[in-house]
Amino acid sequence: MTVLDIVDVSHAYGPKKVLNHVNLRVGAGQIMALIGPSGCGKSTLLRAILGTHPPTSGQVLVGESEVTSPNRDVGIVYQHYSLYDFLTARENVAFGLKLDQTSTPFRVFNYFAWRQLRKLHLEQADDFLEKVGLSAARDLYPNQMSGGMRQRVAIAQALIMQPKILLLDEPFGALDEAMREELQLMLLHLYAENVRARGEGLVPPHTIVMVTHELNEALFVSDRVVGLSQFHEDGANGATVVYDRPAPIFKPDEPKDISRFVEQKEELIRCIFSPKFQRDHRKFITFWDELEKQQNAQTASSS
Repeated sequence: MTVLDIVDVSHAYGPKKVLNHVNLRVGAGQIMALIGPSGCGKSTLLRAILGTHPPTSGQVLVGESEVTSPNRDVGIVYQHYSLYDFLTARENVAFGLKLDQTSTPFRVFNYFAWRQLRKLHLEQADDFLEKVGLSAARDLYPNQMSGGMRQRVAIAQALIMQPKILLLDEPFGALDEAMREELQLMLLHLYAENVRARGEGLVPPHTIVMVTHELNEALFVSDRVVGLSQFHEDGANGATVVYDRPAPIFKPDEPKDISRFVEQKEELIRCIFSPKFQRDHRKFITFWDELEKQQNAQTASSS
């Protein structure tokens, strides 16, 4: 099931060409890391998916609907989280539901109905705080939480709205290494939830596109790495997808064995970040072919 379809997207700011015929398809339950050199248009592509900056040409489709403005189907978490200081963690997480499902007149003139609905919203907020490992901190205010805890609240705040796709724009960039690793494990737990849902014949609930500059992080938390780069044969007209391959799959309780992706990391550096490597990149855009081979092999081994 395709959640995101980027079709021949190009974007320019006046004479400056940023994106050059970008094509990308993301399936339900994928956690995709988007990497690339500074200035290659990663943020521009994210804003096109979000709907705040529609592309100059081409289409962005979420589900079957074209994205032309921000909407409920696409959520985003930025590097600098924005929480309300006067609300607790659970109140912050529930706040989006309040805005989406009620109005000021409803809350004033239907007080008892609002009270019941608010109770439900807070219970849902508790569920999502548990997903991100913050059940014990549900009654804390932002100034009582660490940076990593606040970022978890921001992610729960986005997840509770159940977007079809969640964008993470360098979400861990401002955190220290220990907190960063905690949040990486949180993403692995979300991916494990996707795997369980698939096993039960359900649609995986979490489809994520994450922009990061940290290659180890990209290969550790995602199941797919996409490289956007201006270092290709037609780079004068903007960046395009030059790399799209599966990443190693880690389980939350497994050790972080960096040796599993050393070779792929070197491949990424050479293919995406080297101005000298401006060859035909098609041999690095193999995600869907490799996925099909994996699925066929799994089917054969189980039969």
